[in-house]
Amino acid sequence: MNVQDLYNQKQTATSLEAVSVIEPREDIIVPLAVGEPPALMKALADHDGLEGNRLFQMLSLHPVLSLDPSKVKIISMFLNKDERRAFYDHEVDLLPNHFSDLPEILKEATNDQVIMATVSPMDEEGYFSLGTNCDYVAPLLKEAKRIILEVNENMPRTYGLNRIHISQVDALYEHHVELPATPEIPLRPEDEIIGKTVADLIQNGDTLQIGFGAIPNAIMNFLKDHRDLTIFTEMIPDKVVDLFESGAVSNMSNPLHKGSMTATFAFGTKRLYDFMDQNKQVQMYPVDETNDSRLISTIPQLVTINATIEVDFLGQCNSESISGRYYSSTGGQGDFGIGARMANGGKGIICLHSTTKGGTISKIVPTLAKGSVVSTSKNDVDYIVTEYGVARLRGKTIRERAQALINIAHPNFRDELITQAKEMGYL
Repeated sequence: MNVQDLYNQKQTATSLEAVSVIEPREDIIVPLAVGEPPALMKALADHDGLEGNRLFQMLSLHPVLSLDPSKVKIISMFLNKDERRAFYDHEVDLLPNHFSDLPEILKEATNDQVIMATVSPMDEEGYFSLGTNCDYVAPLLKEAKRIILEVNENMPRTYGLNRIHISQVDALYEHHVELPATPEIPLRPEDEIIGKTVADLIQNGDTLQIGFGAIPNAIMNFLKDHRDLTIFTEMIPDKVVDLFESGAVSNMSNPLHKGSMTATFAFGTKRLYDFMDQNKQVQMYPVDETNDSRLISTIPQLVTINATIEVDFLGQCNSESISGRYYSSTGGQGDFGIGARMANGGKGIICLHSTTKGGTISKIVPTLAKGSVVSTSKNDVDYIVTEYGVARLRGKTIRERAQALINIAHPNFRDELITQAKEMGYL
């Protein structure tokens, strides 16, 4: 039977028909973000045969599914804005993780894995591409009990280790819709200042891990005149296209695929997805490779750029909770932070605005709020950057750290922070 005959045999008329192959107590795993299959996900609610199933998802870009928890328990691996509420309403549970560990965690913690994913159309050889994704799903494909695909002509075909052959597929459903896109993010003056400050720390020939958001966008705006940069990251954001077009990127230091950038997922706009389509300069690899701290540590002149919510006098970074309540998750911050610490000439940079709530709350604090999560430890932290400057914490004592952080806090809070540091015996 040729690949087209196999395709026709496995294609279903409805999304419900496709997910109906899932049996009770099978664990359903979907890619993160853009790779999540929206039609298949919605169809789960109408599947009467589910019982004792679990759904594992990460950074979902869609509202939380309304599912009977006795039938399907939803487990998030990185909370989105809707899941924050759902977590505290007991509609969603959260699985702590370093991003790099997820393939192994899922192999150990799940049974009878069902992979559901959005993919590009099949090629002449019978292969689909996970497109914007590779993440933790690709390493699970070989041993998965079932694979169900949502074929979308708008999903780019990408290179790397993210292909699925039609012979592996149990059911597929065509659903051609626009891919989720990042919103337009206006830059604040603070973002521009932080962007310029961080860009000045980056040298020609450096390898960058950078992601999505106002501050990363501002940083990349100031990198267009750099040269011979390599992009080795977990997520490809829209602004990376600007760096390619400006000639800033050569990718000659990439340990996985010299001359090409590597990532494990992408989230941007149609401009990014069109850029990725059949572009050999973009290689998608599993997260247990892109985020492997052991591999990351071998990259010279590695610069990792991440964000945090608050930093205490010890340099501990809370990137996951606000006032002790879960807000997001660790992602790859730990993976890259540890790797950068061990890399020759590596720099681990963590950025944040000095204040929040209209300037009424300092994000440089004596101690993290009760119940806060430590995402980057005091022993792994390196550079902290706000709009008021840079604090290099690695190699500094507790007293030196406290003073350096106070120096980049908002001026309105510095006297108070000095008083608190003295009361704690730090100054």
